[in-house]
Amino acid sequence: MKPLKKLPNTLDEIRTSLDKNKYTSVNLYFQDESRFGLMTKQKRVLISKGIQPVCNYQHSYKWLWLWGCFSPITGDAFYWETPLVSNDIFEKFLEDFSKQNPKELKIIIMDNAGFHACQNIQIPENVKLIRIPPYTPELNPAEKVWQWMKDRTAMKMFSSTQQLQQKITQLVHQLNPELIKSITAYEIYTKLFYEKF
Repeated sequence: MKPLKKLPNTLDEIRTSLDKNKYTSVNLYFQDESRFGLMTKQKRVLISKGIQPVCNYQHSYKWLWLWGCFSPITGDAFYWETPLVSNDIFEKFLEDFSKQNPKELKIIIMDNAGFHACQNIQIPENVKLIRIPPYTPELNPAEKVWQWMKDRTAMKMFSSTQQLQQKITQLVHQLNPELIKSITAYEIYTKLFYEKF
């Protein structure tokens, strides 16, 4: 695929510079963040012809952000919840993620969101970032994880962010490794990863 034509060379560079005395494993992750709010998310529903669908609706501008990294190789995941997004939060997210299995070299594929700017942040030694081209969310399987979660919060009303948090926690527990792999294992990435590592 043309937008990912540099990916094989990038993985080659990571592999050739890999210090095997420092790391016991290499893993691939997809990173993204998504906003979950109290405003009712509507979606299409099946009803009989000629009947107008009726549902409760809430218009509220309260929300939270969920950050995540998802591996199509092992099904491992890492989550963070914040009230907003920023460069500083992104830096802290990477720092905490690096501490999960610190002997693992984490290759993270991510988008070009403005708060992902890395000029002024410190990237952990065991983290390598690869950016997908701008305006190509279809190249980031983490988007599919958020869609899976939002499909299960759509058409529902939450009276508070705490109630929404409880639902998100429930969904996170349902996202076991096999399910994460089934959602994120795009062959274009996994085949290349296994070829290189």
